[in-house]
Amino acid sequence: MKIEQAKQIATKAIQELSQALEAGHSEKLREYLGAMARFHRYSWHNVMLIASQRPAATHVAGFSTWKQLGRFVKKGAKGIMILAPIVHKKSKEGTSEEEQNNAAVSFRAVYVFDQIDTDGKPLCDLGSAEGDPSGYTEKLKQFAARRGIQVEYSDAIYPAQGQCSAGKITLLPGQSAAEEFNTLAHETAHSILHTQQRTETTKCVRETEAEAVAFVICEAIGLKANNSADYIHLYAGDKGTLASSLERIQHTSVEILAAIASTE
Repeated sequence: MKIEQAKQIATKAIQELSQALEAGHSEKLREYLGAMARFHRYSWHNVMLIASQRPAATHVAGFSTWKQLGRFVKKGAKGIMILAPIVHKKSKEGTSEEEQNNAAVSFRAVYVFDQIDTDGKPLCDLGSAEGDPSGYTEKLKQFAARRGIQVEYSDAIYPAQGQCSAGKITLLPGQSAAEEFNTLAHETAHSILHTQQRTETTKCVRETEAEAVAFVICEAIGLKANNSADYIHLYAGDKGTLASSLERIQHTSVEILAAIASTE
């Protein structure tokens, strides 16, 4: 693919993403945020208790909360013990666990369950890409290798789909072909833009830039990245954030596209 052609593709895709961001939060994002709001923010002591009993735990909630989310705890599932504060006065609505702990006269053991111990209605997932990346995943890995970036797989990063650090990208195994490519494109953008430069930028800017690059690359090879706007909104990004990073997003997208879509 010639540079000029890659620029045209990138410009069109970025305009589409900008329009989606301007439209605001989708129903799927509102559903996701509503579900996440049901999960408690546990105190430091309870976080340590959860980690010591179930280091791989992701989304943790009590029996009733899972029921409200349309899921049920599997028969025989082993609960994770935490400490719930007992206070004399009825807690005000919205009182945090930490505030309750400060007023507690004693504690009692209660049990929560990890998502893996439940069945039922799937939790809303913002990660979604559809289509067939064909041989582009391997080409993107080759591009990363030429940039000195090693790509490997590990279950240890769950629930994240991908992570990057200087010189390395780690992908969660078991993703669909489209999701794997989308994740690899996102982490490749992070590796190019953020691991060795501009680390002083905010999380919002970094995630907006990486997701925008992934959106452009996916669109260019025929994949549909359905929830890129929602992902950016999740990190408080918007049309203005996208616009302020436009040059960096376009430059990085064009560089990757010209390399992986080359006919040579």
